[in-house]
Amino acid sequence: MESLLGAAPVTVVETREDPADPFLFPEEADVVARAVDKRRREFATVRQCARTALAELGVPAVPILPGPKGAPRWPDGIVGSMTHCAGYRAAVVARASAVTSIGIDAEPAAPLSDAGVLALVTDESERAALAGLGFRHPDVPWDRLLFSAKESVYKTWFPLTGRWLGFEDARVHLHPDGTFTADLLVPGPTVAGRELTGFRGNWLIRDGIAVTAIVLPLTPPAPGT
Repeated sequence: MESLLGAAPVTVVETREDPADPFLFPEEADVVARAVDKRRREFATVRQCARTALAELGVPAVPILPGPKGAPRWPDGIVGSMTHCAGYRAAVVARASAVTSIGIDAEPAAPLSDAGVLALVTDESERAALAGLGFRHPDVPWDRLLFSAKESVYKTWFPLTGRWLGFEDARVHLHPDGTFTADLLVPGPTVAGRELTGFRGNWLIRDGIAVTAIVLPLTPPAPGT
């Protein structure tokens, strides 16, 4: 993730291991009190990543609790995103004075195991594009990358709107150069005086992990630029 976002005004902390006794504030521990051990460790480790990243910005350690829709509630003046999958946890944060919103996602770098999931998260044009990409670059799990990109889109969208965004509400275009774009198919929020119509992001596959990320600048580019 750090190499993916190296030029962005953000702080990244990532890890591939859970500490033996990860710290949680009591309020956080209550959230996962009935969860299985795997879930508790993911929850705790990714928050440790987030607190380490916040400390680099000079922000003291605080509980990072999920909001009503599950999105993390960051300290005032901070935007960020967290992700975890098997063997990987990461958090990216920034000051709201530097970045409008952030969305990151990590997935195993393997094709989706259930064809029904692909039908659920894509439309016909996206599936046609995936077929073409798969023909030209068969070594890349494009369906998994598209799923991950839509997760990053949602994580970027939600802090701006507080509203759900379905898989069918954004059309993702993956590019072999490690970038992607997402066109919103529903009215977007107003950012810097302009209606947001989509997002631009980056993707990377390394050491068996596929990651996608969006950092929305304070002034998003105009549509078509």
